[in-house]
Amino acid sequence: MSKDSARDAVVQEARELLVAMEAALLQIEMEGPSRESINAIFRAAHTIKGSAGLFAFDSIVHFTHQLEHVLDKVRDGELALNGHMMSLLLQCGDYIGELVDAIERREEQQEPNPERRASLLAELDAVAQAAERVEAAADLTPEGAAPAAGGESPMAPAIEAAPADYPYWHLSLAFNENVLRDGLDPMSFLHYLRSLGRIVAILPLESAIPAADQMDAESCYLGVEICLASDSTRQTLEDVFEFVRDDSRIDILPPRSALSAYAQVLAQLPHEDAARLVGMWRRLDLFNEAQWRSLGAATVEEAVAPVVPVAAGDVVQRPRPLDERRAHEQKFIKIEVSKLDQLIDLVGELVIAGASARLVARRRKDSQFEEATQAIDALMEQIRDAALTLRMVQINEVFQRFPRIVRDLARDLDKDIELVMTGSDTELDKSMIERIADPLMHIVRNAIDHGIEPAAERIAAGKPARATLRLNAIHESGSVVVEIMDDGRGMDRERILAHAIASGLAAPDAELSDAEIYRFVFEPGFSTARQVTELSGRGVGMDVVKRNIEALHGEVAIDTERGRGTVVRIRLPLTLAIISGFQVVVGNAVFVIPLDMVVECIDMPPQHAGCNIVAVREEPLPFVPLRELFDLPAREHGRNSLVIVQYGKLRAGLLVDGLLGECQAVIKPLGRLFGKVKGLSGSTILGDGRVALILDIPHLVQHTQQQEQGHAAVYAERVVGAAP
Repeated sequence: MSKDSARDAVVQEARELLVAMEAALLQIEMEGPSRESINAIFRAAHTIKGSAGLFAFDSIVHFTHQLEHVLDKVRDGELALNGHMMSLLLQCGDYIGELVDAIERREEQQEPNPERRASLLAELDAVAQAAERVEAAADLTPEGAAPAAGGESPMAPAIEAAPADYPYWHLSLAFNENVLRDGLDPMSFLHYLRSLGRIVAILPLESAIPAADQMDAESCYLGVEICLASDSTRQTLEDVFEFVRDDSRIDILPPRSALSAYAQVLAQLPHEDAARLVGMWRRLDLFNEAQWRSLGAATVEEAVAPVVPVAAGDVVQRPRPLDERRAHEQKFIKIEVSKLDQLIDLVGELVIAGASARLVARRRKDSQFEEATQAIDALMEQIRDAALTLRMVQINEVFQRFPRIVRDLARDLDKDIELVMTGSDTELDKSMIERIADPLMHIVRNAIDHGIEPAAERIAAGKPARATLRLNAIHESGSVVVEIMDDGRGMDRERILAHAIASGLAAPDAELSDAEIYRFVFEPGFSTARQVTELSGRGVGMDVVKRNIEALHGEVAIDTERGRGTVVRIRLPLTLAIISGFQVVVGNAVFVIPLDMVVECIDMPPQHAGCNIVAVREEPLPFVPLRELFDLPAREHGRNSLVIVQYGKLRAGLLVDGLLGECQAVIKPLGRLFGKVKGLSGSTILGDGRVALILDIPHLVQHTQQQEQGHAAVYAERVVGAAP
């Protein structure tokens, strides 16, 4: 692996692990600590340190080593995960992110933030020393202690707290049942211990092994007790079992641990296994007589046959069968985004070439040629769908950033906010995922800063003190809808309207709908915030949000109710690469409509003169005559068909001269000359080499809705007048 490839791999892996580490910390804060989440944090830090160490990125190695030391004490229960500790660990994750960024910039030899590093290391050292002082105090038995409850001798707890004579490391292991299914061999871990020291004795645990006719060949029933002579540290031994720690019992006792620790090992074993372990300990002469009496070993050992310890040389690594290794081969690979983009481009060219071949087949009227092109078309459609699926990623890639943001902002503003995320498995094109993150960030910050009230204000308004902020994503009518909802104070309609009038955005006597009024907040520089903060007022910068969303051929709208809350709704297309389209002809031009938005095609019903509204199944439907909209000449023998499209919950009709059928459209961007033309979202190349324009259905639907407001009254009067 080249140095650059190694650098990229370390950066990518570290960022993924930091995300996992932050998610585990936030989960602990919401749900309380658990063994799984604490282990996840430790594994993330340990893996980052190991990967950085392989390539001599010492700045990360030295920092994460100190972080690991603290996390080890958290894992052992010596440090509590209180609010201060959680904030410290989150800050450490942020600083490691800075170090990773420095590696990506090839500036790993320069410290990105010396003051922050020194401050964090000092805090980590302080909490570690505090834990060590508490542990040392707990190990001391005060002189003259009062007798224990129940009349026990004061000497009993003193014997248990004193170190035992046991001179070796003791490892008590019970592997989880699925360890073999996970592709791991427990014997290889035991074999590796030989490289760290001398295995004095091993005792297999037999009580968990079922009868032969009840065994599952893929399940692991192995448990062992090991005496190990080694100069290794506890951390080194813990690392041996890092990948099987979850759901397994891995207890490691240092030499001369407290007698109570060995008693605990016996207590968690079935009686028969505990008795056999005592027999092994007796043969190794590991405790003095007083310690044996304190352990109660004599009663445990009764009626048990002598146990012969297993020598270290008898530990043999069992090779895994070839079939088993193949069953656990990796199922995922990482590839560069540029290679994926190249594949999509080639698929697009293949679609265009296929359309050209299909056109040639039709002109030649060769039935075999047409059948061959139809088979190729079917395969190309499958290839297209498979290639586009590779670009689709879950929107959770963006959503996962917000728990930390909401937590920190809520603490800074002294607000109690619960974040609820739904639909995070909704998929969207990767290129859009990357570009939607900043608009979402701005909207969420505005909601926290100016949308959600402080607790006292919420209680006075009859609301619960804890506010709720929701992020939701759903598929709807061939697009993805992302909603940001809060139950805060909402927007002041009258205040927005007054500000719009004062700014010259609206006439004083204008009759505007609520949607039109709230749309003013997307105007550049428009803000009604009484106080400007670091997070900005609701409305400040919303023009940038709208511009970024429209650049993705999407739209953003606001729905709010004073005192109840606000919903910002973003609607985006699924992809910007290749779509299934429906071709129509207007004059001499061909247009493409995204097929997902086409509801049906009908002959043009009779219309009333003076308004672009027709009756479809006794329901009024606004429509757009595309020939008039784009000022195109009339076509001879035109059929006047109406293509009914739907965007969200709104429907409209497009009046065209002819229908050409379905097609695969490779989306090409419009040049600067046509980039700002309303009603067009892109272009595509047809099979005969001509360029067809792709219609911007969201804009056209909104255009018809504005027309409908002006013509609805006229239409209603004529319908009533025509009634008998």
